[in-house]
Amino acid sequence: MDSQGWDDRYAASELVWGAAPNRWVVHELTGRAPGHALDLAAGEGRNAIWLAAQGWEVTGLDFSAVALERAELRTAELPDEVADRLTWRHGDARTLEAPAGGYDLVLVAYLQLPAQDRRTVLRRAAGALAPGGTLLVVGHDLGNLTDGVGGPQDPAVLFTPDDVLADLADLGLRTVRAERVHREVGEEPGHRNARTGVAVDALVRLERGAE
Repeated sequence: MDSQGWDDRYAASELVWGAAPNRWVVHELTGRAPGHALDLAAGEGRNAIWLAAQGWEVTGLDFSAVALERAELRTAELPDEVADRLTWRHGDARTLEAPAGGYDLVLVAYLQLPAQDRRTVLRRAAGALAPGGTLLVVGHDLGNLTDGVGGPQDPAVLFTPDDVLADLADLGLRTVRAERVHREVGEEPGHRNARTGVAVDALVRLERGAE
């Protein structure tokens, strides 16, 4: 879907993904010492806002102007000490120009792209990691087509943990966690209509070595 398509989708409903942060983001990052974070494909800002509330200085990037307008509106309702930690940028993760080593955390959550585009984004994300920084990738797993519910039904934009590791294999990152995980549909994100069940997600957490 192009940026206009996402603009239309965000404009058609209130908080497409809900206000709560993704459960895997919370699980993997709760208690970590805050620093500078980059949230790619931030949407309406649910994960970036949660990170800012934990003390992170967060830049949220998305190519939907409508999503970012929603994020700005939500930011205006936050306490000043949280809102001041948030910066919103309009842009495409595939052409990201981030300072090398500029972020202690880069989050890529449910950015479902064809394989070559995914590889481009992930490698740019890895290049933005500071020494000791974390890259957290969460998305709809390929196995969700047959073993789960919800999410995109196009296998071309789904991936596995092994796909992510292969995309980044030569960059010297340390694998902390790479596995399929299960999520009750209806929590988030993108469940289909009133279907219930368990969705299959890919979760990969990597770290750049300290220098």
